[in-house]
Amino acid sequence: MSGKNRSVLTVVKLLLAALVATTGLFGASIISAPAAQADWASSCTHSGCAEALSSNRTWASLGYPSSRGWYDWPPTGTCNFAGGTYNNYEGELPSGHSYLEFDVTPRECGAQRQAYRIILDRTTGDVYFTPDHYGTFYFLT
Repeated sequence: MSGKNRSVLTVVKLLLAALVATTGLFGASIISAPAAQADWASSCTHSGCAEALSSNRTWASLGYPSSRGWYDWPPTGTCNFAGGTYNNYEGELPSGHSYLEFDVTPRECGAQRQAYRIILDRTTGDVYFTPDHYGTFYFLT
C-alpha cells in the first residue's frame, strides 16, 4: 500500500472512530433523556374545539368509559366510540400518565370513525383535542 493510500485510510479510520464515539455520546444522551413534556398547544384555536368541548361534556356525563366500544349518545339517539387506552407511544403528551381516547363526532353505531379525538389524562384530569388523529394536540380543560 502506498504512503498516500495509507494516509487516506488513516484519515478514514479516524473519522469513523470519531463518528462512532459521537454517536455513542448522543445515543446515550437521547436514550437517557426524559420524553418531551408535551407537544401540544396550551389553548384550543382549531375550528373543531367547540365540538370537542361539547363532546367532552357528554363523555364526562357518561363517566369516561374505559371499555373500547360504541356508546349511546344522549340526547341525539346516535352513538359515539370510546377507543379505550391511548398509549402515547410518540410521547406527545406528558410521559408516565394514563390516557383514554374518545371520538368527538357522534354518528350511527358502527359507522366509520373520523380523525377528531379527545384524550383524557386519567392522571391529572386534563383533556386534549386532536383534530388530525394524533398529529396535533390542543389543551381543552
